[in-house]
Amino acid sequence: MSAWQVALGFTSTEELLASDETFDVISICSPTKYHSEHLRMAVLLNPQLIFCEKPITDSINESEEIISECQKRNIHLAVNYSRRFDPDVVKLKAQVEQGALGALRSVIGVYNKGILNNGSHMLDMLSFIFGTLYVKSVGKAVYDYFDDDPTVPVSLEDSNALPIQLICGNAKDYAVFELSFIFSSGVVTMEDGGMFWRKRTVMDSPVFYGYKVLNVGSYRNGRYSEAMLSAVHNIHDVINAKSTTLLSTGHSALVTQKLCQAIKEIVCGKNQ
Repeated sequence: MSAWQVALGFTSTEELLASDETFDVISICSPTKYHSEHLRMAVLLNPQLIFCEKPITDSINESEEIISECQKRNIHLAVNYSRRFDPDVVKLKAQVEQGALGALRSVIGVYNKGILNNGSHMLDMLSFIFGTLYVKSVGKAVYDYFDDDPTVPVSLEDSNALPIQLICGNAKDYAVFELSFIFSSGVVTMEDGGMFWRKRTVMDSPVFYGYKVLNVGSYRNGRYSEAMLSAVHNIHDVINAKSTTLLSTGHSALVTQKLCQAIKEIVCGKNQ
């Protein structure tokens, strides 16, 4: 409170609930295992909006209950799947929908540090761009950080049968979160989680006559660092009735949570 010049604070949730204070927005930033308790407390305070770190809770049933309770009380529930707020991702989604980069042939991603922990960010970003995703197959799990959250190679499709392949790195080596979108006109790659973007386009091969190849391309800084500010703008517009669209909701987060759970259940079945 001293560091950030916060005038009003509480030393416990009990003290908060006993107060007469009201809030427009409550942000849940605690570890996942406390989300259910803290979300239920937040609901009792009847804010206009709750902004929660992902996942909503560590249980699909509890997540569904929280979503239902928020609906009953007309409380907006936003979830911090941050790439939905990344201006570069929003722009890419529009370009895909408009066909501005040509036909999209496939998507290839590489991630590590758990299908729910980091993989869910990738799955949610892909769901944001392409809609419903379907699991076609999974490969051998890599337990590179969490005992209960393996990193899993996954083959997916969207409703148009677009092939999407997610492969594994190992968190013991280094952090990796990259997605390549293979278009007819070239390849667009999100690198370092969105901190950088690379675009390669088609050129005539300087070596093999009659062949088309990709050039070295252009490399630029991404706008992922703006995602949180974009989230704040989105939340502000929603609670002030300037917009009716939350970019990341309880419902969209639940879809991602169920997708992660389905992948983990397939892995568990393979290991039996």
